Amino acid sequence: MNILSAVNITKTFGEKVLFDDISFTVNEKQRIGLIGVNGTGKSTLLKLLAGLETADRGKLVHANHFRVEYLPQNPEFDPNSTVLEQVFHGDTPLMKTLRDYELALAELELDAANEKKQSRLFAAQSRMDEQGAWEASTLAKTVLMKLGISQFDKPVGQLSGGQRKRVAMARVLIQPADLLILDEPTNHIDNETAIWLEEFLGKWRGALLLVTHDRYFLERVTNRMLELDRGKIYSYEGNYESFLEKKAERMESEASSEDKRQNLLRRELAWLRRGAKARTTKQKARIHRAEDLRDHKVDGPGEKMDMALAGSRLGKKVMELEAITKAFESGKPLLSGFSYIVMPRDRLGIIGPNGSGKSTLLNMLAGRIQPDSGTIETGTTVKLAYYTQENVEMDEKMRVIEYIKEAAEVIRTSDGESISASQMLERFLFSPTLQWSPIGKLSGGERRRLYLLRTLMGEPNVLLLDEPTNDLDIQTLTILEDYLDQFPGAVITVSHDRYFLDRTVSHLFAFDGNGRIEPYIGNYSDYLEEKREEEEAEQARKEIIRNASAAKSAPSAANTTPTTSNSSSSNRPKKLSFKEQKEWDEIEGTIAALEDKAASLKQQIESAGSDFDRVRDLYEQEQQTTADLEAAMERWTYLSELVEEIERK
Repeated sequence: MNILSAVNITKTFGEKVLFDDISFTVNEKQRIGLIGVNGTGKSTLLKLLAGLETADRGKLVHANHFRVEYLPQNPEFDPNSTVLEQVFHGDTPLMKTLRDYELALAELELDAANEKKQSRLFAAQSRMDEQGAWEASTLAKTVLMKLGISQFDKPVGQLSGGQRKRVAMARVLIQPADLLILDEPTNHIDNETAIWLEEFLGKWRGALLLVTHDRYFLERVTNRMLELDRGKIYSYEGNYESFLEKKAERMESEASSEDKRQNLLRRELAWLRRGAKARTTKQKARIHRAEDLRDHKVDGPGEKMDMALAGSRLGKKVMELEAITKAFESGKPLLSGFSYIVMPRDRLGIIGPNGSGKSTLLNMLAGRIQPDSGTIETGTTVKLAYYTQENVEMDEKMRVIEYIKEAAEVIRTSDGESISASQMLERFLFSPTLQWSPIGKLSGGERRRLYLLRTLMGEPNVLLLDEPTNDLDIQTLTILEDYLDQFPGAVITVSHDRYFLDRTVSHLFAFDGNGRIEPYIGNYSDYLEEKREEEEAEQARKEIIRNASAAKSAPSAANTTPTTSNSSSSNRPKKLSFKEQKEWDEIEGTIAALEDKAASLKQQIESAGSDFDRVRDLYEQEQQTTADLEAAMERWTYLSELVEEIERK
């Protein structure tokens, strides 16, 4: 069923046409991904559908009680309001009840003996009961916890930009809506949170429209794609993979149509040049036809970004990190004794939870901050470029071409050609008109693309990329990935984009948030699969240990029922139960893993030296592991005897 129709929508921004007479519909339960090059108007279209922008021409058609929830890229808040006050924002009776309850609860906690406050809380609880609001309250807090927000009474002004974005996301996710609109929901969230959000949106009851650069997210969440391209909108049924196939077919068809038009035009022009002996109606019609063919341009494939920039020669020595240590002011470790030698063709990915020290490591490699201890030696031939995740300070009054010319008037490409700054800007999809526009008129994505160009212009041979996928469109990311494939130097990337990591890295460093870094050879999907298998194996080991402990603590058959060995033998089962068979198949691996873990813990205790806190923690782990190993061995003995008895029968 159709819930929203956009009819003949036209929207301009200055001289730029964003949408030119576009029409489309949104149906119930559709999950739509909106894609397009930065600057084509994706965010503007979302705002228009959310009722925050108006079209120059055209209209939106929907039911009278149609409800939209919208997550902008950069949400705005009252800095003095708490997290829960923002999450329960809105004028619906449910949201008012939830706010009243949380406020009454907070006030009573400050003055528990106050009878008026007790009465107020009781009245708020009654309204919660009447409206069935407890489920919404639980959902809100669960969503916040899943998004990494645990201090519900903290003022929003004290949160980071990424945390504020997650609070805004929680606010829209708990609100009932016919259409949920999300603008870059995967920015500023880690991979685990992105996976949780995929699962949450998979259960969303209403329609969904989102803009994201996360291609795995699009693949798993959407069932329809809308593409904004040169002022037009194209619709494709299916997810991101289907979109790629169908777009390729469309572009091939458009190219074929343009070839046919050119051939017809050449034939008609050739006829005109030969000259007509008489101006008959038929001949005049052919003249008009030739003129129409000449004037009518069939859209072919759009402009393609070209990132063929040169790099400098890189020697054998790149960077050598020796026993790097860095900690917060509070003393919590970010890196603890990290050593690594960066090789000339390394493709390193850095992953881990937010706040675990990933960007700190890049800042140390770039020389912006120094380690607390340890050394970083950089080779003499290294020419480093650092693409940061922070919004770079740009003079919004400066013109685009001036910003690039500050770095270089002439740029060398990978094939040795020297081109002007203006030509390079055109290769990065900045038209001559746009080049003379003030930076302040660019979209957020266009600014990031401009900053990427300036970062790469200095012919670097070592690239540090901190969250490069934030605010870059999919086309730019695809071309950046191809560029990195051919890049002759080392690339070190911090990213939460699973697709980008799979495409660009072959070696991972996983931060655990406690100063330790786990190396992994392979791409990110391989790493996730291995971690999943480890978690399943750990769950199986715990189950075996629980069974062993239960068997050890249970009273023996000899103490409870006096029986002879023959009767005991006759009561044995003829085969193992399914659970016992599974346990028997896995128990030797469990014992081996526990033995390895115990040996490793002993080595760590020996090498911990005078770090008494660490020695204590390791000793406790070693004691528990030894106990688990003994229980598993006893369980193995029991099961092996059972297997032998069954085989004898």
